[in-house]
Amino acid sequence: MSVLPIETRLITFLNIVLLVLVALTPYLFDQVVSTFNSLSVQEYASILFTVDLAASLLILAAFAHIIAQEEDHLVDGYVMIRMRRVRNRLSILTGIVLIALVAPWDWVFLGVHIRLLIWSVPIISFWINRMRRSPFGLPRDARNP
Repeated sequence: MSVLPIETRLITFLNIVLLVLVALTPYLFDQVVSTFNSLSVQEYASILFTVDLAASLLILAAFAHIIAQEEDHLVDGYVMIRMRRVRNRLSILTGIVLIALVAPWDWVFLGVHIRLLIWSVPIISFWINRMRRSPFGLPRDARNP
């Protein structure tokens, strides 16, 4: 994120929106899983949480896209390739999270709401990528030792 051209209005706006979305995330998630709330409140909160999570992932994909643009020369070649893969992965994860809106809130698998399982896909994806020897498929010589 340090290579982003911070002085542009778009980057500043997206950064502020991302900060607001991140600040709302714990509250919305608490409303989703709270047993004190009725099912209709939980469903409404789950819709808002899904939109919040998808928008956060989309903004991160936009940041990766801005970094990966060749004409701006913000980063060197290997990092540019990595940012393109990050952008693509985040875009796919955004689509997967939005699929959660199709599943009704009362669908449950092994005692867990289907939406909760779908929301876990980005977290699992990031964990798997962090455990790989070569994150985002970079060649071994391209990584920092």
